[in-house]
Parts: sequence; C-alpha cells; structure tokens
Amino acid sequence: MKSKLENHMRSNFPPLKLLNRDISILAFNERVLSLAQNAEYPLLERLRYICIVSSNLDEFFEVRAAPHVDAMRDDEHHTDVNVKSYEMISAAAHALVDKQYQIFNSELMPALAEQGVHLVSHGDRTAEQRHWVSRYFETDVRPLLVPVALDPSHPFPLVANKSLNFIVLLGGDDAFGRSNNIAIVKVPRVLPRLIKLPKNLSDNQQKFVSLSSIIRAHLSSLFTGREVINFSQFRVTRHSDLAVDEDDVKNLRTALRKGLVHRNFGEAVRLEVSHGCDEKLAKLLLQQFDLPKQSLYRVNGLVNLVRLMQLADLAEGSQLKFRPFEPATSLQIVPNQSFFTQLKQRDILIHQPYESFESVIDFLREAVYDPDVLSIQQTIYRTGSDPRMLQLLQEAVRRGKEVMAVVELKARFDEEANINWAESLESVGAQVVYGVVGLKTHAKMLLVMRREGSALKYYGHVSTGNYNPRTARLYTDVSMLTADSDITRDMEHLFRHIASQIKLPRMRKLLVAPFNLHRQMLTKIKSAETAAIAGKPARIILKMNALTDETLVTALVKAGRAGVEVDLILRGACILPVDAPGLEGRIRVRSIIGRLLEHSRVFYFNIDAVENMWLASADWMNRNMMRRIEIAWPIIDTKNRARILQECCQMSLDDNKNAWILTEEGTYQLASQLPNAKTKGVGQVKDFSAQQQLINQYTR
Repeated sequence: MKSKLENHMRSNFPPLKLLNRDISILAFNERVLSLAQNAEYPLLERLRYICIVSSNLDEFFEVRAAPHVDAMRDDEHHTDVNVKSYEMISAAAHALVDKQYQIFNSELMPALAEQGVHLVSHGDRTAEQRHWVSRYFETDVRPLLVPVALDPSHPFPLVANKSLNFIVLLGGDDAFGRSNNIAIVKVPRVLPRLIKLPKNLSDNQQKFVSLSSIIRAHLSSLFTGREVINFSQFRVTRHSDLAVDEDDVKNLRTALRKGLVHRNFGEAVRLEVSHGCDEKLAKLLLQQFDLPKQSLYRVNGLVNLVRLMQLADLAEGSQLKFRPFEPATSLQIVPNQSFFTQLKQRDILIHQPYESFESVIDFLREAVYDPDVLSIQQTIYRTGSDPRMLQLLQEAVRRGKEVMAVVELKARFDEEANINWAESLESVGAQVVYGVVGLKTHAKMLLVMRREGSALKYYGHVSTGNYNPRTARLYTDVSMLTADSDITRDMEHLFRHIASQIKLPRMRKLLVAPFNLHRQMLTKIKSAETAAIAGKPARIILKMNALTDETLVTALVKAGRAGVEVDLILRGACILPVDAPGLEGRIRVRSIIGRLLEHSRVFYFNIDAVENMWLASADWMNRNMMRRIEIAWPIIDTKNRARILQECCQMSLDDNKNAWILTEEGTYQLASQLPNAKTKGVGQVKDFSAQQQLINQYTR
C-alpha cells in the first residue's frame, strides 16, 4: 500500500485545464435545441424547445455577458486574452442562434403547415385576411403606438430589456420642414405577440399572424407625408442580475423593489435585429447602446422566439403535443391515512413528476387543519403562480398557528413574485424573514411542530426542487417526508439560525452550506481516493444540474487518477475535462436531455462496499457551496437508497436514447452515436429512455 501511495503522490501531471463554463452552458443549449429536431416528438413540443433555448439564451446574456462586453469596451481590460475569450463565446452563441432559426424556418414551420398550422406573413395573406388585419391594427394596435422622430429635443428613447421595437429610416421632411430621418417605434408589451385569424378566414386550418408583421405592414401609415425607406425590428438584452449591497440597506425588500424598477434598463449586452437590417441602421444602434460588433445578432425571423410559446399553447391538435401523463400518488403513501401516522412508521419518498407533488400539498393541508399542529415553517425560493400553498399558510395563521416563512427575495427573476408572497403572508400576521445577509436561502424545507400528548413532535419535508406545483410536473426531483428526529431537529435549528442568526449547533444528519457541505463532499472524495490507492473498490455517482466548483472538480480528477470509478450525470454546465492526463476513462460525464428537465441532486459513494447517499438542494457550484444556504440529507433506509440509485442514477447510466456523452475532445455526442467502448455503463436495451421508462412504470 505504501509503495502504491508513494507512486501516486509522485505522479507529475500538468496543471489541470478546465473546460470553459460559458461554452459549456451554450453546449447544453445545443443539446436542448436538438430536441427541436427529434422526429419522434410532436411538432408543437419541438417548437417549445426552440422557445426554451431562446429563453435560456436571454438569461445567459442577462447574467453572464456583461463582464465580457465590459472588457471589450474598456481599454484597460481589452487584452488579447479577453478578446479571444469573448470572440470564442460570441462565435458559439451566433452559431447556436443561426441553427435555431434554420430549424424554425426550414423544418418546423413547413412541418406545422402540413398539419394545418400556419404563421401567415403579410405577403401570403389573402385580401380578406389583409382587411381583417388592417382593422385589427386600427382598433387594437395603432392607438398604443407613439413613434418618436429623433432630434435634439427628442433623444433616443429609453428602450426596456427584451422589448420589441422598430427603427425606421424616413425620407422627406417632417411637419416643420426638417430632415430628421430616424424614428423609433416602441411596441407595448400589453399587446399579444400572436393573433389567431377567425375561422372563416382560415380555410378550416389554424392560421396566426404575428404582431411584428402587422406593424411592419402598416408602418408607413404611422408617418403620414414621409417615405419609409428602410426599417428593422430590434431588441436589446440588458444585464439584469440585481446587485444590492445588503450591508448598506435598512430594508432588503424595499431596496429590491426599487431595484426591479431599474432592472429593465441596465447595461446593454446584446442587440438583435432583422436579418436584412440596413448596415447604417445596425451601426447606429450599436453606437447607441455602446456595443461591440460581436454583440449584433441578425436573425432570420421574429427577434423574440420566446413569444412563440403562445403558438404552442394556442394551436390545437392532440397529435401535435405530448400525450399527457398523470403522476401517480407515491407508492409509499397509504390512502386515507394521516401523514403523521404514516411517518411514525417510515419515511416517504416522492419521485417527481412520476409521483405527484400533490402529496406535499396534502401534507401541508393536513398540518393546517390539524388542531394539534402548533407551528409551520417553510422556505420559499421559487413558487410559481399556483396560489394554493400561499393560501394554506395564510389559513394556518387564521387558525392560530405560528407560521414562519423564509422568503428568498433574491431568487433571480422571481424577486417580484417572492416580494408579493412576503407581503401577502405578512398581511395576515405570518412571520416573514429574508434569510441571512450575503447568502441566498436555497434549501427546500417544510417543518411542522405538533403536540402529541405531553410531547412535541416534528415532521418535515425536504426536497431537491422548489415548492412550485407547475414545475413539479416538468422537473425531475426527489423529496422526502420524514419524522426522523435527527433530521427534523437539524431543520428546526437551521430555521432558528436563519431567523435569529444565532450560531448553528453541530448537525446530526444534515449537511449545510456554507458550513460543512463542501468540506464533507471533499472528505468523501478523499476517502474514495485513499481506498482506491489501497487497492479497494471505490465508486462515485453524482447527479446534479451543474459541476463548476474548481476545488471539487480537482478533487474528483485526483480521485479518478488514483483509480476511483466516477460517473457524473450532469444536465448542464461541466468544467471537468474527461481527457485530463491520468484519468484513463475512469471519469465519465453524461447529460440526459429529454421531455422532462432533470433537476434532482444525488450524491452516491460506494467505498469498499460501504454505501453513503445524500439528496441535496445544491449543485456542485461555488455559489451553492459558499454563498447559499443549502442542505443535503442522508438516505439511511437501504430500500429507499436502492430505489433512488436505480431510478435516478442507474437508469440514467443505462439511457442510450436521451443521453449525451462528454467526449475527450470536450464536445458532447449522443450515446447512440458513439461506440460502446466510449459509453461505458450504457445498457444493452436498444433505445432505452430512462424518463419514458419511469413514465410507463408509474402511470400504468
């Protein structure tokens, strides 16, 4: 053993060259975009993936582009390295956008037309359709449009983030004899972006017109006496990551609400224009928004494909959409029996969305209406538009129970919804806290305290996903209802820590970021490495959304070099290079991209036949480990552990239909298109989809 350890320690490897995180995020969106070309998927669902990629790209630019754009603007940071980095990211983003529009124009819309669903351009409209559109423009659109001709007293208007606008080049003189020739038309967001034509104008088909095409067809009518020489749609994406100095504000909620007002007018980071936009107009816009040329995206169609989600929602036809499946009630739940009675006997696992999130709402409802329940405490991160959980917490207050909600006001792009939640709860007398200064509360916890005789008993719910009934039907997550005294005791202390900021006592079972989660994961990796050096079997399986923490990545690579077998099931970003010297194929990375969004976090270690497993709210990202309150909880029951290992991990490793493999070249390839030697762990069943297998398994 000593000799093997010494040999391992003496191994000289070059510095680890990590993969680029931004390129990895864009590569993830390439994999999502591939679903838009999947001929086995219904056409409107394929369109949804086009829209999802657009939404993801919006967020990518809103959150991650500003430092790159700033480096291009600032002479001090305009170095060869920064320029090369930005150009690499920009090239990848441009290629992705070009492919997105190519699929939309050349594949999806012609296929939808064959099914009787049309997006009718102005040039293809009949005289009757044009007449109807003209009337719609006059009654519903024109009254809301106020063109602004630019001159010294009419400067370029403030353009909101991701809003639709037109820039127009005019000929002739204005009413005062001046030759100002540039005008801006801002399109109000209250107008629908797609309008369905009446049936009598649709030839028994489904025909839609876009708002942009309606305005485009009637632009000249907005400039009486002037000639419209040229025009283009345009859309500006702005940096939208709210920055609030929590140490310097007295009321975080008030500060964030003020910040939300300004979010729509942050620093410009991307400019989208129509494909045929005049070069002078494009240059003028780039100058106006102080953007480098790489930030200009000429798109062959609507400048905001996200809005085409309306087409997927409005169009009809069961053959055009996924066959719906109804989640089953958890197999571990006994119907018509109190949750409190059941949890005294065993933990209850819920594997969403195959098993229904409604069980969590039912648990909360029972707690609200149970006269012996004294208090309810819950974290709120992303809740969605379903009001039932909010209404239940409000009802609990009205029934005299103590209710404390830890509302994370800084949940990106959900700030306003969460502020509204906080105010609604406070209005009925619930105690609302906003977490710890400098940390986001990302842990998913619900704790119920109940009087049972002369004792107080705690019941808890912990989850890898959010308390959002809508996404619970689309995201794969695992949650657990428990009466485990150690876990619920740890939860109670963590809630108290968040509310009062007293020192967190030693946890019995929970791992908590930023305190010990990162350290404990490093310890487990090190234990696996030591075992492998000693010639003992060691395996790690990690399933999560992203792996970007450099310290953890380095530890995994070191363990792989020592002989640990590592399987990483990562939906999104991954900076670990599987071709690092000394790995010899012992670390494998795969991404499952399918009908559902993989969201569960499972950390499994098998070291010398001793198994440990945690479920967690955290990905292995530096922000999760160091700047958020996160939890991981152990799965002690051997049957539950085996079930999670099978359903969340092994089936994903067996997937050869929706799995993408990170290759030694740093790119992702479909598992079905690679030799078996490069997809170690892939099952032998042809076209095996883990998601479809679980849907079939739970909805029979």
